[in-house]
Amino acid sequence: MPTEPAIKRTIAFVDGQNLFHAAKEAFGYKHPSFDVRMLAQAVCTREGWRLDQVHFYTGYPDVADNPHWNHFWVAKLAQMGREGIHTFSRKLRYRNQTVTLPSGFTHSFLVGQEKGIDVRLALDILSLGHHRAYDVALVFSQDQDLSEVADDIRTLAKKQVRWLKIACAFPSSPTSRNTRGINGTDWIRIDRAMYDACLDRRDYRPKAGSDT
Repeated sequence: MPTEPAIKRTIAFVDGQNLFHAAKEAFGYKHPSFDVRMLAQAVCTREGWRLDQVHFYTGYPDVADNPHWNHFWVAKLAQMGREGIHTFSRKLRYRNQTVTLPSGFTHSFLVGQEKGIDVRLALDILSLGHHRAYDVALVFSQDQDLSEVADDIRTLAKKQVRWLKIACAFPSSPTSRNTRGINGTDWIRIDRAMYDACLDRRDYRPKAGSDT
């Protein structure tokens, strides 16, 4: 059996939209209020791991589609970059979605969809694993599509004959509908106290009177 390292080098991989929606459902937050580095550090400190890098992934709207959220994410991503966080972002693509109301009428509305975010996150987990950049891949997401990555990491550990772990961290409370982490990973539940201790207090909203 491979020897468990005394110092467990950790890279956090954060799906920004997945984390936001989980925190919104669990704790009632209306905007992405997290400080990803603080949150990743809090989890690593509790688990006894050393945080080496943070990688953040998100989609965001074009300024023509939603100037408020475009400004918010451009400013927040820029701040993350200044803090040494690796960011990957893409513009949201919109499509019409139609729902049938209880009255029998139908209603159509535009839904923004991320394209390529989950693929890039998965590729980075595997690529950095192949380069032996971490001992623990700490994933902030509940996307079950990443369960295949968990299988690949176990295969990689055997091939490289080394100790390797993939863990899934996610906000959790009695109001959470999704109570599961990614299959094949260690589940780490983030409670309200931990999340609230890792809030980003900066205001990224557009200033009054600005073009956005």
